Amino acid sequence: MTIIPAIDVRGGRCVRLFQGRFDAGTVYGDDPAAMATRWAGEGARRLHVVDLDGAAEGAPRNQAAIAAILKAVAIPVQVGGGLRDLKTIETYLEAGAARVVLGTRAALDPEFLREVCGYFPGRVVVAIDARDGRVAVNGWLEATDRAALDVAREASDAGAAALLYTDIRRDGTQQGPNLEALEAVARATPTPVIASGGISTREHVRATSRIAGVEAAIVGQALYQGTLTLREATEAAEVR
Repeated sequence: MTIIPAIDVRGGRCVRLFQGRFDAGTVYGDDPAAMATRWAGEGARRLHVVDLDGAAEGAPRNQAAIAAILKAVAIPVQVGGGLRDLKTIETYLEAGAARVVLGTRAALDPEFLREVCGYFPGRVVVAIDARDGRVAVNGWLEATDRAALDVAREASDAGAAALLYTDIRRDGTQQGPNLEALEAVARATPTPVIASGGISTREHVRATSRIAGVEAAIVGQALYQGTLTLREATEAAEVR
């Protein structure tokens, strides 16, 4: 299982939120590209970058910071946040993103999702951001009545390269991932799953890696606060 450091960008700075709350964020640096270089230097094999302002507002707001990240590192970078039309998606891919991450429009517009997956095969990750089993959209600010497993199946059928599952109530808490929900998503489809939300110890990593179908895990708050190093997480991911 691959460990993927998270870089969330808000107002051009590197931040982390608590349970996705914009009023509960911590700034960890003014230079997201420098943070990307740090993680790459520590051995990261992939990076997960999100434009938080874009996710909330529906269109990219931190393009310059993300472009700088893409230029700064040679490892694959997946980019999300406000990607809701083909032109924006194509712009990021042409700028060097290995994959794009679609959340809101993927959950609300299955026809668009099929179209995007057809245009960019193998390069679309669908983010399933769930609170109590229901998908949230627009930067996690709005709840829907859509079941996470239904969206997972739709995304898989559409041809998504991977499913990124985040339990919003665990994100940023360091209280551990929702293993039961992750396993349910992994069992629901044959599409690889990326785990996110609450991973903060080596045991959390090991427990996540034991779930069949989970091919990667995103770690954020624990890395930034130093409660788990990237090396420790990577080593734990290799032990089942």
